[in-house]
Amino acid sequence: MSKSKMMKPLEAVSELTLALYRRVSTDKQADEGYSLDVQMEKLQAYSKTFSNVVEIRDYMDDGYSGSSLDRPGMNQLIDDIEAGEITHVIVVKLDRLSRSQKDTLHLIEDIMIPANVTFISIMESFNTDTAFGRAMVGILSVFAQLERENIFERTRGGMQKRVEKGFWPGGGRTPYGYDYDPAQGILVPNDEAKMVRHIYDRYLSGESMQSIADNLNLKYDRVVYNIITRKSNAGYIVYKGEEYKGLHEPIISLDTYNQAMALLAERSAAKAVTKTSHLLAGLCRCGICGAKMRYIRWGKAGYKLKCYSQLHSKQYLIRNPDCNGPSPFAEDVEAGVVNALFKISQERLNDARKSVEAGSMSELLKERLKKAEAKLRRLYGLYGDSGDSYLLDAISTAKGDIDQINASILAEETKKTETQTAMTTYKKLEGMQDTWPYMTVQEQRVILMSVIESITISQEYTDIKLKFGLSS
Repeated sequence: MSKSKMMKPLEAVSELTLALYRRVSTDKQADEGYSLDVQMEKLQAYSKTFSNVVEIRDYMDDGYSGSSLDRPGMNQLIDDIEAGEITHVIVVKLDRLSRSQKDTLHLIEDIMIPANVTFISIMESFNTDTAFGRAMVGILSVFAQLERENIFERTRGGMQKRVEKGFWPGGGRTPYGYDYDPAQGILVPNDEAKMVRHIYDRYLSGESMQSIADNLNLKYDRVVYNIITRKSNAGYIVYKGEEYKGLHEPIISLDTYNQAMALLAERSAAKAVTKTSHLLAGLCRCGICGAKMRYIRWGKAGYKLKCYSQLHSKQYLIRNPDCNGPSPFAEDVEAGVVNALFKISQERLNDARKSVEAGSMSELLKERLKKAEAKLRRLYGLYGDSGDSYLLDAISTAKGDIDQINASILAEETKKTETQTAMTTYKKLEGMQDTWPYMTVQEQRVILMSVIESITISQEYTDIKLKFGLSS
């Protein structure tokens, strides 16, 4: 318990003001011996054990549940405690104060102890002026924390199940363009959905985020970024880093979203291009230790690519101080990388085109999903009519089938997107050879950084890892 909440010694309080609190919620409680009159008799009898009592106050709540602190008598008691008018609060039984462990602890720790008020429950012999009573407060704190953690775990587990079924998790801010319908548990497009579509259209037409924000009177370009990158606009839910197909109506198509993300990646790559005259700066890695490599002037011979582990100039970039990785001339590596990209064949571009034109299995899977959902509805109907427990297994199996189909749909749509992105990349590489000699280094770097993920340099080979799952 913190020092700010420690009680002053009882001897420091010379004149006592006792607050007798009693509560009854139903007539049944009165029949069981909890009537307000019976409580008062016990409270008054206990009050006679004190000396130096200057005032006894009665606080009563007749017909109020102990599950909430919003009661007239309790509210008045709290006000008087915080005003410094009370020294002791006495109840017959702990549950007369509250039936909620969390609320009981709140009253004792956050209201009474900071005001130097002693709390006493007669039947439990609970007295915060005693060592045992203070220990009981600590025990209450432990159990209250356990209760909070259990509630959190149950809530989190239930939320995960909801999201897996496509329901919006709730909490936080509702995405722009949607309202949250608590009855259905899903997002519903509102009038702002038109603005969302308009923003995507402008962005894909080539307009910058800042220009869109200025023209649409949005406060920051970051507002545009947040809208464009939110996959819920395409009918998906991103929860704890995982994606799930939502039940809500999409504002835009998945293709539109993916085109926007591809353009965003391309523009981000372009921003990463600096005024450096080094074509492969920031892309090369040592194949021995994995550290980054940098351009180093090598006399009149030009530049070499050197592993940071061998330079010792930046300690945080060193992977292995004893690294014996190669240090090739940069010009040779640059020529090899460019030639390797030129050799990506027309056949591979055609393969990507055929894959896109052939479509995917997603439409067939969606038809299977409709049938599976209809089957599940029928099973629920049969179970509701008969109550036959054997149908529960069939219902569980049908749910599993639906989950598998949804996962397959997501995988197919992701595959389709990757293929389309690959085709865009191949097209970029296809036309690169003719225009390459006429580009500036910065223009060439824009192309390379939008295509290349990394370049690993070893003694025997140079490995080029391309973006979007492609290989050189």
